[in-house]
Amino acid sequence: MSSERVRAAVVGAPVAHSLSPLIHNAGYAAVGLDQWSYTRFECAEADLPALVAGLGPEWAGLSVTMPGKEAALAVAATASPVAVAVGAANTLVHQHDGSWRADNTDVGGMVEVLTSAGVRPESTLTVLGAGGTARAAVAAAAALRARTVTVVARRKAAIDDLCPVAEAVGVSLVGVPWADAAAACRADVVISTVPKGAADRLARAVAWRPTTVLFDALYDPWPTPLASVAQAAGCRVCSGLDLLLAQAVGQFEQFTGVPAPREAMAAALTSARSG
Repeated sequence: MSSERVRAAVVGAPVAHSLSPLIHNAGYAAVGLDQWSYTRFECAEADLPALVAGLGPEWAGLSVTMPGKEAALAVAATASPVAVAVGAANTLVHQHDGSWRADNTDVGGMVEVLTSAGVRPESTLTVLGAGGTARAAVAAAAALRARTVTVVARRKAAIDDLCPVAEAVGVSLVGVPWADAAAACRADVVISTVPKGAADRLARAVAWRPTTVLFDALYDPWPTPLASVAQAAGCRVCSGLDLLLAQAVGQFEQFTGVPAPREAMAAALTSARSG
C-alpha cells in the first residue's frame, strides 16, 4: 500500500449524525491502511459540484447521503448501470485520470438486508416516500422479483418521477396517496424512506401483519415509532444501521481495492448502537 495520505468522506446535509466515519475508519484500522482517513462534509445539493471539483488527487472517494444523491450522478464522468437506472448515486470513486465514477451501493445493500431478514422472491412490497432512497428501494424490489411495488407519497409528481426508474429496472409500480398509507402497509415488505418524524403518526394506524418485514431506513433516532410498533406486533424489523453497514462494505472495497473487514466494521456500529 502507498505511504501517501489518502482521504475519503461522507457528504450531505445534515451530516453531523453520520456514523460513516466510524465504520470506514474502523475498516481502515483493521486492514492496516494507516494513511487513510475518513471524515464528513456538510454539503447542500447545489454545492456538491464545486466541492467535488475542488478535491485533490489524495481523495479516493465520497459517500453521498441526502440530499445530494441525484447531484452525485450528475457530477460523475462515468457511472455503473445500477446508478444510471436509479438516477441517483451514493458513491463517488476517484479515478486515476482524475475523473469520478458514480455507483449506488444502496441497492445491493437493501437486497442484502432484506434477504437476510427472510424476504423471498415475489413478495408484495410497499415503499414509503419517493426521494433518492426510494429510487434504490424500487431497484431493490426489482432485484428481489417483487410481485408488486406500491409507492406511497404526499405528492403525485414525486411518484411520477419514480416511474422511469421502475421502467428501467423492469418492475411495475403503483402510486398511492399518503392518505392510503396504512392500507398499503399490509404488504409482505414495507420500506420506509421518509425523513425523521414523517411516519410517526402512521405507526399506530397500520394493522400490522406479524409476517411483514419492515425496513426503516432511519437510524437516528432509533427505534422510530414505526419500528417500535411494528416490532411489538411481531414484525421482523431492519434498521438504517443494517443498510449503513451493507452499503458501506461496497464503498470501502471500491475506494480501497481491499476486501472489506465486515466484522470490524460491524463491531464499530454495534459499539455505537450500545453507546
